[in-house]
Amino acid sequence: MGRKFFIFVLWCLTPLLASAQQHLQDSLVEVSGVTLTSDSSLVIPNVNVMIQGQNRGTTSNDDGVFSIVVFKGDVLVFSAVGFKTKKVAIPDNLAGQHIGIAELMDQDTTYLPVTVIRPYPTKDEFKNAFLHWKIPDDQYDIARNNTNAAALRKLMQSTPMDGGEGVNQTFNQQFQQTQYKGGFPPMNIFNPFAWAQFIKALKNGDFKNKD
Repeated sequence: MGRKFFIFVLWCLTPLLASAQQHLQDSLVEVSGVTLTSDSSLVIPNVNVMIQGQNRGTTSNDDGVFSIVVFKGDVLVFSAVGFKTKKVAIPDNLAGQHIGIAELMDQDTTYLPVTVIRPYPTKDEFKNAFLHWKIPDDQYDIARNNTNAAALRKLMQSTPMDGGEGVNQTFNQQFQQTQYKGGFPPMNIFNPFAWAQFIKALKNGDFKNKD
């Protein structure tokens, strides 16, 4: 008896459930569109599209395009930084399950209170900082210091040889040993060019104690 009664009740409720499901499907609406500026019709990306009174919504993409499923009668709230918030109500008697919207949003100007920023509390502190503040070198000063003749000469003395220079020095030493093999190499004490290089290095201070 109980099983027959359950089947009878289920048979009676089937049309009601089907009608309720059909009504629910008819109430759903897919809202898609694009968010634009009202003055120049430029796309506005990253606009928040929320359903009023619900914690549900979406965001427009980089092209300003969005899509969301709502119920007929819901209110969509469009908000974005720099623009006025707008609300759009979906009609209750909307025919069909799709609606397209080109939402035009007005720019919003926010006025902040005047703020005066002073780096130093008193004039004396500002004067002291202005007179003793060390201004960092700009790119021109850095390049000029790096290309200074004395700085380059110092770097040349302290910088080790690279691979190519080491190979050339080895070849030169081997060439000198082979050229004067079996004899005596010439003495640079009688070479005027060697004396000129020695005097120049002496004037430049190359032989001074680096300590």
